[in-house]
Amino acid sequence: MQATAKDLRFHSKELLESVDRGEEVIITYRGKPRAKLIPFHNEKTGFDEEENQLFGIWKDNDSVQNVDEYVRKIRKGRY
Repeated sequence: MQATAKDLRFHSKELLESVDRGEEVIITYRGKPRAKLIPFHNEKTGFDEEENQLFGIWKDNDSVQNVDEYVRKIRKGRY
């Protein structure tokens, strides 16, 4: 797909949506290619439990049966 610099200025959202769909967008200025928008693929995908030390913090806590109710009860005094 090609777009002009003016399109980039006024229709950036639509161009980014095209990139999200996997398209590459060539930006032209005065008819000559100047830039290329390509999808950004993050190398790290998914959630790494070992990296996040707080993951599963409530898993082995026997004193709290329902975590949602417990947290709401703690926050109740704030409001």
